[in-house]
Amino acid sequence: MPKNYQHVLAFVFAIQEVNKNNHLLPNITLVTDIYDNAFHSMFTYWATLDLLFTGHIDPYNYKCGREQKLMAIIGGLTSQSSTQIASILNTYKIPQLTYGSFDPVLSDKTQFPSFFRMAPNENPQYDGIVQLLNYFEWNWIGLLTSDDDSGETFIQAMRPKLSQSGICVAVIQSVPIVISHTPENRKKYHERISFVLHLNNISVIVVYGDAHSMAGLQIVLHYSEFVHLQPMEKVWLITSQWDFTAILTWNKFPAKSINGTLSFALHKNVVPGFHDFIENINPYESSVYFIQEFWCSAFACSLPKYYVYMTNCTGKEKLGGLPGAVFEMEMSGQSYSIYNSVHIVAHALHAMYSSKTKNKAIGDLLNLRPFLRNVRFNNSAGEEIFFDENGDVAAGYDIVNWVMFHNKSFRRLLVGRMDPKHPGGKRFIINGRNIKTPRAKCVESCHPGYSRIVQQGQQVCCYGCAQCPEGRISVHIDADQCEKCPEDQYPNEEKNQCIPRTVTFLSYGEPLGAVLASFALFFSIVTVVVMGSFIQHHNTPIVKANNWSITCILLSSLLLSFLCSFLFIGQPQKVTCLLRQTVFGTIFSIAVSCVLGKTITVVLAFIATKPGNKMRKWVGKRLAMSVVILCSLIQIGLCVVWLVTSPPFLELDTHSQMGQIIVQCNEGSVMMFYFVLSYMGLLAIICFTVAYLARKLPDAFNEAKLITFSMLVFCSVWVSFVPSYLSTKGKYMVAVEIFSILVSSSGLLGCIFLPKCYIILMRPDLNTREQIGKKKRDDGVHPLPVQLQ
Repeated sequence: MPKNYQHVLAFVFAIQEVNKNNHLLPNITLVTDIYDNAFHSMFTYWATLDLLFTGHIDPYNYKCGREQKLMAIIGGLTSQSSTQIASILNTYKIPQLTYGSFDPVLSDKTQFPSFFRMAPNENPQYDGIVQLLNYFEWNWIGLLTSDDDSGETFIQAMRPKLSQSGICVAVIQSVPIVISHTPENRKKYHERISFVLHLNNISVIVVYGDAHSMAGLQIVLHYSEFVHLQPMEKVWLITSQWDFTAILTWNKFPAKSINGTLSFALHKNVVPGFHDFIENINPYESSVYFIQEFWCSAFACSLPKYYVYMTNCTGKEKLGGLPGAVFEMEMSGQSYSIYNSVHIVAHALHAMYSSKTKNKAIGDLLNLRPFLRNVRFNNSAGEEIFFDENGDVAAGYDIVNWVMFHNKSFRRLLVGRMDPKHPGGKRFIINGRNIKTPRAKCVESCHPGYSRIVQQGQQVCCYGCAQCPEGRISVHIDADQCEKCPEDQYPNEEKNQCIPRTVTFLSYGEPLGAVLASFALFFSIVTVVVMGSFIQHHNTPIVKANNWSITCILLSSLLLSFLCSFLFIGQPQKVTCLLRQTVFGTIFSIAVSCVLGKTITVVLAFIATKPGNKMRKWVGKRLAMSVVILCSLIQIGLCVVWLVTSPPFLELDTHSQMGQIIVQCNEGSVMMFYFVLSYMGLLAIICFTVAYLARKLPDAFNEAKLITFSMLVFCSVWVSFVPSYLSTKGKYMVAVEIFSILVSSSGLLGCIFLPKCYIILMRPDLNTREQIGKKKRDDGVHPLPVQLQ
């Protein structure tokens, strides 16, 4: 009772303001009657009918000539009482302004055309609860609701909103209406709902209900803190219907249980003069409704008509000295709504009496409703007051954090606001830096680097955590899924951050690239030296015996083979990607074709020495040159087809090596690459086979053994190249191919030309026609004049 008495004082204060305002309703005095329904439906109906028919409204078909007219009713505090009042007033079309009803059904103008709600619509409050839970990352909560239709409506409205935001409801419990406060009933209420409050894994509980329906929860809080000495130290998230500080016994205030509570409250503002008004009230002088009963109850003293306590009231007691649980000097949200309700009715009457149909309006109460719908003014607090299209006042909710002290006092800290009509579109505003934020989750959060996985048979909040797979990261707590890094980045070991990749290719600056480039340059110089030696001694017998044209082509192709290694070193470009495999394949095929031509020439030369052999006419320069041209053209044709159908191209490989972007050449058509490689292998095998068959021919000018060995080296290198090439990635794959080129080319150079260079440079005594002829005669073979050119 004492806590809600501020509603009466706010009502009286507003009436006095209106009656003192000569400009608002001149020559008109508002007369009031105040009723208390004691949260009982029978008293609600009785009070409504009493207002209608006891000296105020004429019964139907009667004209009694009474002066007072019932213009409007302000009330009630709960949705149930408001609905009961509205069901009667609709018949008489008398406007009703309610300050505590939140039921959305009452916004239906078809059922309740005369109903005006000073409390805002509940939907913003529902959204605010969800956003508040999300702000503090609370996704495992309990729900306590009133055991009536409004509680069921709240559950049906909240469930989809909570589900869409990933918030799980661990348990839902309705709080039964308290019929009596006997010790037996208190124990029964405690046993019924205390199990919900004692669940260890639930630290946040949303409470929906008004002061009447939540009396059972108040009993449980008292019983737990003062009887069992186990305070319910949880975070209570309370809707605006219930002022939980209106306790049953203020001398036992459960401060530990409700400290840190968050509540939604009707928006309010500071009304000038109200504090002074209540501070100067004297029970001996004031005729305010129920003032003496309130005074005796609040100060525990007796007045002449209410002798209840041994101590008499002096009348000098100050309401400001009472604990906040008994009475607050600051106007509450509901009192602020009552204050605005009085002024809305006054401004509607002013508009009605000022209209052109003034005489008709005085006798026709139906005209007050349209004036109420259109009323718009600024109250004494400077706030604009008006109704929206649904007949609801355009206001929002304040979010309050309650801080309790050991002396049973408390502070309301305004920490946020839910304003559905915020001009900037920011409906939800919160400052939660100083708010107690316990853990309210079913399971531990998944850290960055992990993602949530749904557990079968569990609510979505009771999830498991799985580490992100390779190539993916998560940077947020409780990530729904892991995300790929950008192409130029890769995950770190914890998989919670993307790190820039390093661009890699076989460069001249690194040791491997420098060594390979040095060898390529060295062998190129050696080839040039060999070529120079042959040119300088081109008139000597050993040079003339080696088919000068084929020798020049072979040395030139070997030189180009060494030099084409430089196409593989350095950062790949579009042009180098197009050229390096095709140029290498063509040049090397020419080199092998030259070796094949020399081998065939040697074999046919010795066969033609036999008397009467018809092969003599095939022996000569033209045979070897024809072999070179034919075999080279086939390889050139393959390369042209490759470049036309699926040419190589520049590629950035971000998948092969973790942490690296490999700048490489994609061969375009792998099949064509292996066709070119296979064709070179085929030439080498043919050459090896022919040279092997000719290995027993006379030695003086017979290169078959040297060619056999060189082809053996060549085939060994390129057979081992294939698995090595396929098993390496990036620059090492390129290094394998360069190594194969250098080794196979140097094998041909060393096996075929170094023995001749040794004779030319170190043993010129052997480089004579007599030495060559002598050796041949010793072997019983006559030299062929066609070979000595």
